[in-house]
Parts: sequence; C-alpha cells; structure tokens
Amino acid sequence: MRSTESELNWSGTVTYTAEQVVRPRSIDEAADLVAHSPRVHGLGTRHSFNDVADTPGVLLDLTGIPTDLVVADDRRTATMGAGTRYGLVAPDLDAAGVALHNTGSLPHISIGGAIATGTHGSGTALGSLSTAVTALEVLGPDGETSTIRRGDADHLGAVLHLGLLGIVTRVTVDVQPSYRMRQDSYGPIPWRRFADDAATAFAAGYSVGAFTDFGDTVREVLVKSRVPDGAADVDVPDDVLGAPRLPGVPGDHHHTARDGSVGPWWDRLPHFPIGGTPSVGSEVQSEHFVPLRHAAAALDALRGMADRIQPHLHVSELRTMAADPFWLSPTQGEDVLCIAFTWRKHPVEVAALLPDLEARLAPFGGRPHWGKMSSLDVGAIDALYPELPAFRALVARRDPERKFASAFGERVLGV
Repeated sequence: MRSTESELNWSGTVTYTAEQVVRPRSIDEAADLVAHSPRVHGLGTRHSFNDVADTPGVLLDLTGIPTDLVVADDRRTATMGAGTRYGLVAPDLDAAGVALHNTGSLPHISIGGAIATGTHGSGTALGSLSTAVTALEVLGPDGETSTIRRGDADHLGAVLHLGLLGIVTRVTVDVQPSYRMRQDSYGPIPWRRFADDAATAFAAGYSVGAFTDFGDTVREVLVKSRVPDGAADVDVPDDVLGAPRLPGVPGDHHHTARDGSVGPWWDRLPHFPIGGTPSVGSEVQSEHFVPLRHAAAALDALRGMADRIQPHLHVSELRTMAADPFWLSPTQGEDVLCIAFTWRKHPVEVAALLPDLEARLAPFGGRPHWGKMSSLDVGAIDALYPELPAFRALVARRDPERKFASAFGERVLGV
C-alpha cells in the first residue's frame, strides 16, 4: 500500500517529509523496496513526537507485516515482527505461558520502534524494553537480511539504532514464565518528602510511577506489584512515604485496573488498555533522564519553573529505570530517574520552554528521550554519550552510502 499524501505522527504535530509512505505486507516486499530505494527508513506506530523516523525518501510502515509469533522450545525467548504492537502480542505470549519483564505505559507502541528509541516502563531494578533484545533481523542497504545477536560485537550499538542501521523486520526478546500483578495507588505526598526520599517511593513495588504538576504535592504514586508464583495475592504497603492507599479504581476503556485486583501482567504493567485512547490523546511529550542519585536536585530545579510549566501541562510522570550498557541508551551506565511530560497540544509553547528546562537538567547530565521533543543539538548530545563516536563508525560500516540517513540523525547525532 502506497501513499503520497501528507502523513502525520500519532499526535498530528509532526508531518513526515518522505516522498511516499509504503506499507509492505511481507518481509520479502520490504526487502525489495529497500534494495530499490535510494533513501529509506522504517516507521512503526508513529508515536514519536519528533522527526526521528522521517526520511526524504521512502518510509516503510512495518505495521502491516504479520506478527508471526514464535516462542522458542526452551521458552526463554520469543521472536515476532518488529511492527507488532505490545498490547496485541502480549495476550498471545501469556496464552503460551510466557511474559515480558516489562512494558511501556502505552501498549499501543510497536516493539521495533520502542526498542530503537530506548522506550521503557518503570522499575529501579528493571532494564528498559531494549534490554530484553537477544537478536535483531535487519535489512541492509542491499535488501539482504543479517542477524545481530546478543554477544556480537555490534549488539550494544545496534539495539538502540534510531533506524540508522537498516530496517529491523523481526525481533527476538527474552521471556519468562507468565505471572500476575496488581496495581494500587497512594497519595498525595508533600513535595519535599517525596523529592528527598524518591528512591524509597520507587522501591514500593515491581514497577512504580509518580504523577505531579510540580506544585506542592506528588498527587499519586501508582504501585504495580508482582504476585509470587503459586500465590493468590501479594502483600502491598499500607502507605508510601506516609501517604495512604487510595480508593480503588476498576479498569475501564481508558485505564487498566488500579483497585488492587489481581490480573495478568499484560493488563497491569501498562497504564492504558490497547483498545482505548493512548494517554490523553491531544498532547505532545518530552522526557528527560537524570541519574537517580540526583533526583532531589533535578526535581527541585524543574519545580523552580513550575509557573511556566503548569499552563501547558497535562501531567508529569516520574519513573525509574536500571542502568544498561547500550551505546545510545538514555539509561547507559547508571540507574536513572525518568521525568516525562505529557504536555497540552501546545507544540510552539513547549518548544520555547525546552531550552530552559533542559538547561536546568544539564548539570545532572540530563539526556532526552530520542522519540520526544527536545532542543538539544549535536554538540550537547556528543557530550552526553561517550560511545557516540563508536556508533558513528558502526553506521559508516553498515551503511556506507547512507541509505538509511535522516535529518534527525544528521542534526542530533552528527551521523
């Protein structure tokens, strides 16, 4: 399926400049398009809030390629199409008796796009979605498939690739025996108490998110607790930093259940059900990662501009992620606090705020989410990623004619 009309991202705030968008129905069709296109880039579920997935040539929308889920005989890995949405494949994994270690808050996003941009869930002891990757099947500039496996020399540079190394068609990820979870919410927590002891709040469950508008309180802490194998339920805290457990809210079209009821992992780890509107709907997003040890100082720095943030904000969610070794990972090298902003659909005003916001996080080594709004250019990014020269060399070796180049890569990464 080919389109030459203007194509937009999920929020309607980014217009892709590609000459055409093509939705291949098979890997063979995608390979032929790659081999015969001078410039090409992969496209998933269009949830990025910038031009990271754009190209002046052909965009390949990979969501039309079948999932073709294969769970390994040893039930330790599963392989699936890169355009697959987490929320659609997760119940099938569960039916096969296996589970992912984590998911993002939105189940609507594609596996390939989430991995390529370092998208994550939450959990101080949990790695991002990229850390589950054991292998990637990649179409190179000649349309031929190669496989990059965990342990290969290129693996740490190739998992978070931003589409600059080729077209990822299939992904193999770690899985584990299926499990059940519950969600409970707590709050509100006075700002000072939360900021000074954020690590304790994030240790309250398997996966924890905290919501604030940078006012006097963190209004809610959402705790996702994993039920031990063979148990009917799990003990949860009576309070988080002194804040009581809030009345339960059952699941509905817009939110997964946060009433303490026990359910499958795929219906508790995300905040939103696959059948509902993801997040707020009318929005733009930015997100910034700082070392967890700097949580209090970084949060206070942002709270100092609350009067400028609040008129444009739906909500900010605070989460944590474990360190990993990937070259372009925002969580590379150290456990982090993730500060995510779901902004009102005010892209011009938000863009004007971001230079000051990111300057306030610069003393803490603040890194932006690759798929969200940011003002940082190649000079700032270069200083934040010590392995960026190695990534540039990897790109030059795997794509010497720069078939997979993008304006984003040139502007932000110098690739």
